[in-house]
Amino acid sequence: MAYNKTPWEKDAGFGRKLKTYRNHTKIIAQPGIVMKVLRRKRIVLFMAYFLLLVLTMLNLANYKWTKEPQQCNHQMRSTTYQSRSDIRFLYRPSLAKKRQLIYVLTTWRSGSSFFGELFNQNPEVFFLYEPMWHIWQKLYPGDAVSLQGAARDMLSSLYRCDLSVFQLYNSPGGKNFTSLGLFGATLNKVVCSYPLCSAYRKEVVGMVDDKVCKKCPPQSLRLLEDECLKYNTIVIKGVRILDVNVLAPLMEDPSLDLKVIHLVRDPRAVANSRIKSRHGLIRENLQVVRSRDPKLRRIPFVDPGHKVNKKDGSDYHSIGAMEVICDRTSRTLRTALNPPGWLKGKYMAVRYEDLVENPVKTLRSVYRFANLTTNHDIESFALNMTSGSSSSSKPFIVSSRNATQAASAWRMVLSIQQIKQVEDYCHHSMSVLGYERVRTAGEAKDLSKSLLTRSKL
Repeated sequence: MAYNKTPWEKDAGFGRKLKTYRNHTKIIAQPGIVMKVLRRKRIVLFMAYFLLLVLTMLNLANYKWTKEPQQCNHQMRSTTYQSRSDIRFLYRPSLAKKRQLIYVLTTWRSGSSFFGELFNQNPEVFFLYEPMWHIWQKLYPGDAVSLQGAARDMLSSLYRCDLSVFQLYNSPGGKNFTSLGLFGATLNKVVCSYPLCSAYRKEVVGMVDDKVCKKCPPQSLRLLEDECLKYNTIVIKGVRILDVNVLAPLMEDPSLDLKVIHLVRDPRAVANSRIKSRHGLIRENLQVVRSRDPKLRRIPFVDPGHKVNKKDGSDYHSIGAMEVICDRTSRTLRTALNPPGWLKGKYMAVRYEDLVENPVKTLRSVYRFANLTTNHDIESFALNMTSGSSSSSKPFIVSSRNATQAASAWRMVLSIQQIKQVEDYCHHSMSVLGYERVRTAGEAKDLSKSLLTRSKL
């Protein structure tokens, strides 16, 4: 006898729904099964989360090791030049050895142009002369202290042979910088020598004639970067980093091997040279003086009742800048006397007076510190440049002169009031570096009496 299904049983999905309902009821009736299912879900979710975490860490590690910022020894180029001022481009790590980086820390009128030539003439050195000049010109009239961070950031790029940083300080809509557009380029042996120019050869020691170098074809910064990448030693000389502590982040960077050579000079001689060069340092003097602490009490610049004229006004800015310069020098010396870990073994102080008194001995000491090898040509160059017949030269021009006479010229030129003011500003750094103070004008003019003692560094 046939079984007659009810209308609701004839529904095709009814059987499936009934089965699902019975199974669900069965599971609910057995709590152990529910807990086992939930436990499995937790395990699966935990494993998925753990796997995701591991993959994320591996991805970050891979990015760190394969996407580092450009290094000087990196050869791969993968982005267009125009985009490099805004985007830090990435390279594969190189197997070449880490480069020796040197920063010559000094101030205006300390003999730094001549000292820089000792590196500019070396065929193993890629040398840059005052690159931060572009920052000060572009951001004028910013005060000297506020520009320290920008100067350090520029150094960070230049030591990695990334010269596109110069474009940041170009005029809006201006032409791209070229090799001849860099400050001091027409005296630079790399810029004026093969393969960038046929006028000179880097391995031949001798001053560059800027009139000759100006005839060299301007090359793109990209080609100059390629030259930079060929050198194992990069030296940058600058007067716009005022305190070695500003360089701490670079010296702590494990990807850089940066050392500092601190070139110093008797601050009274520096002040005298600044006065002599005041027309060429008008902007720089103003930028430095703007950093003075307005709350400090200062001794009078001239005798009471002295009528101030225009010349005294120019001298005021020249000597007034010494307050900021010596304050920052003093900070550097305090750090050097008790060096933190990032500075130990990476700092060397050189007195200009010692350099001109014994140029070959000082040169050899400096080269050892920079891991360079001196030779007869470089030593002869240093000796000849400090033993000429002239006692002075035009400011900012390196030439052969009687450097010993030039070093003590301030003693016959500065007034006792000017000397006392500089000594008041710079007494700490003078004490550390071994420069004796004078009591009278007669003592200052007595050249038979040396004012040099042993440095505490």
